[in-house]
Amino acid sequence: MSKKILVLTGSPRKNGNSFAMTDAFIQAAEQNGHTVTRFDTAMMKISGCRACQTCYSTGKACTFDDDFNKIAPAILDADVIVFTMPVYWYSIPAQIKAVIDRIFSLVIGGKEIAGKECALITCCEEDDITVMDGIRIPLERSAELNKWTMIGEVLIPGVLNVGDIAKTDGCQQAIALANKL
Repeated sequence: MSKKILVLTGSPRKNGNSFAMTDAFIQAAEQNGHTVTRFDTAMMKISGCRACQTCYSTGKACTFDDDFNKIAPAILDADVIVFTMPVYWYSIPAQIKAVIDRIFSLVIGGKEIAGKECALITCCEEDDITVMDGIRIPLERSAELNKWTMIGEVLIPGVLNVGDIAKTDGCQQAIALANKL
């Protein structure tokens, strides 16, 4: 069964390691007949949630009209949401964290977001895989809160410089994740 997949990236480095895994995932997903929509959040203008709770009062997800309002309909339409990013200071990069926080507008707006699948693709400089807990745990908890099924995680330690991902099986793991759909 073909699925609508939304990929949200959080790296500002277009030739970086998380992008390489993202590209491998997308190519495999499309080859498997899925439709993929991608937003590179670090290249967009998205501010954090202001907790004003005026969501959808203007007909858009957020009253403060920025690029999140382009992403919100894709979130609602997606069967699967894949978050891809590197670890920044043991946590989620600000470029994608704003998007994650603004999913709040869909909840406040009474939109049905339960029942989706989600996945994580991430990497970090250090060799300790627990460094990625600062991304993995918040996403797992957010998935549980939103009643999403976490279908897989690609966690690749030990990559920093552009191209380091080629020394790992990260892209192969991303392809395997796409093949699970």
